[in-house]
Amino acid sequence: MRRSNFLRSLVAATAAGLLSAPLLASAAEQWPAKPIRLIVPYPPGGSSDIIARSIGKVMSQELGQPIVIDNKPGANGNLGAEFVARAQPDGYTWLLCDLGALAISPSVYTKLGFDPSRDLRGTAMLAYSPHMLVVHPSVPASNLQELVELSRSKDLNFAVTATGSAPHLAGVELARLTGAKWVYVPYKGGVQSVQDTVAGQTQVLMNGMLATYPQVQSGKLKLLGISKSTRMPLIADVPTLAEQGAKGFESGTWQGVMLPARTPESVVQRVNQVLLAAIRSPEVRSRLTAQGAEVVTMTPAETHKFFNAERARWRTVVQAAHLQLD
Repeated sequence: MRRSNFLRSLVAATAAGLLSAPLLASAAEQWPAKPIRLIVPYPPGGSSDIIARSIGKVMSQELGQPIVIDNKPGANGNLGAEFVARAQPDGYTWLLCDLGALAISPSVYTKLGFDPSRDLRGTAMLAYSPHMLVVHPSVPASNLQELVELSRSKDLNFAVTATGSAPHLAGVELARLTGAKWVYVPYKGGVQSVQDTVAGQTQVLMNGMLATYPQVQSGKLKLLGISKSTRMPLIADVPTLAEQGAKGFESGTWQGVMLPARTPESVVQRVNQVLLAAIRSPEVRSRLTAQGAEVVTMTPAETHKFFNAERARWRTVVQAAHLQLD
């Protein structure tokens, strides 16, 4: 490029940057002035979708603008996440997903079209629900040890909500700790994996409590343990997997919200405030607690720190499992 053309390009780029800053600041001052799009990167009916629909109406009333829930499933949540990463950083496009699962993606996918740590901004943590280890009622096992022993003598299909998902890696880590052997059967979302396990097409499932507990209550699935460090008051008679021999094992779904990376700080803080108020409201809290989710809230800074810690934690599991996807 000729020097004169280069200088003109540099001046134009600098001017554009100087102009965009006040525009973003002005937009932040008027926010929200139109409907907000809440992207759930999974099919309807899963843990993220349940929470999004639980808080959507409360937030809409608080902000005076509609909250439009938009399910964009695909590639273990990465399609919806990339959509938000590339959206305008104006506070009108949010991502609600399992932040733990999103933290896994950079280690699993070799051709991920975005970098969650660079292109998205942690905004709020909302809830945690442990994974439930469940089996079809026909499986002759009533605890983890019996399931492990059975897996060594009989082929068991382990339903995977998505290859490289948090439940998938939880199953991999559980097998490593206990010596269990099963065949992983991948799906495109938690709902179908639950349905097929209920139907007996797969025998074992590790999945978030919000989406799985109703099937346990109805007797369609048999619960063997939960992936929490301590027992849950709601199901105090159900032992943790760590108690049953998987020493130190803990996993689950961490539902949180991210925004495009360059979203103005004032908007990020306001979104955090509205989200936490909604999830802590008596109506929402009681509904989620009854389904097995714990309201766990964090500031934007705490959410960012959690995300990076999960990314480092699961990287070692992915490397040990030699799991790589294009």
